[in-house]
Amino acid sequence: MKIKGLFVAILLLAIALPQMAGAQTERKYIRQGNRQFNSAFADSTKVDSTRFAAAEASYRKALEQDPNSWDASFNLANAMMSQGRMDEAARQYQALGAKTDVDKTKRAAAYHNLGNCLLQSENLQGAIDAYKNALRNNPNDLETKYNLAWAQDKMKQQQNENQQNQNQNKQDQDQQQDQKQNQDQQQDQQQNQDQQQKDKQDQQSQDNQQQQPQQAQQQPEQNDEQMSKEDAMRILEALENDEKDVQEKVQKQKAQPQRRRTQKDW
Repeated sequence: MKIKGLFVAILLLAIALPQMAGAQTERKYIRQGNRQFNSAFADSTKVDSTRFAAAEASYRKALEQDPNSWDASFNLANAMMSQGRMDEAARQYQALGAKTDVDKTKRAAAYHNLGNCLLQSENLQGAIDAYKNALRNNPNDLETKYNLAWAQDKMKQQQNENQQNQNQNKQDQDQQQDQKQNQDQQQDQQQNQDQQQKDKQDQQSQDNQQQQPQQAQQQPEQNDEQMSKEDAMRILEALENDEKDVQEKVQKQKAQPQRRRTQKDW
């Protein structure tokens, strides 16, 4: 952004001689500072910060001669801003713009450069307000109008970017929340499955424990049943043996000759 030009104090002929001598010294330092300030831009490939510092020193000497010199104060603020000391320069411009004992053109220049300072400090709203104050004092300043439009457009872009970032952040948060809910649901399902599996295993274990006494009770019954069959077999064998003995005796008796009783006929 273009800095408003340097000012040189205009002397009034009605000033008394001692005051005129001081004013002449002040004007000398201001002009010296202006030459140093302008020479810093002599080389277009770089900016000579050493000459800005020299110009600042000259403007301060001018203020020693006249602490109320508006021109020396304004040019000093320009030198500080050119050295990157935006906060110091902004305070100086703010104080100069608030002065009511100078013409509006000077006040407009102070507010214009204040806007430039704030713009470089990324304070867009502050810069917009400063440019508006400059136009209130000098409504026809085309440079200020251009700077104001540029700052307003920049702020609109920034607001759109901020809104997009907020929307993106909200979308990311919603997505993260959905992912977390899905993870929680999967975790709950897994826990339910694990619990069901555990319950099933516990039930099987309990069933097995209940079946073992029944098996233990059934085992003697099976043994008793087996013993009964064995006893029955022994009894049958004994009966068969007895029957066999009877049959053998019968056969022996049949084999012996029978005696016949004869009756005599007396």
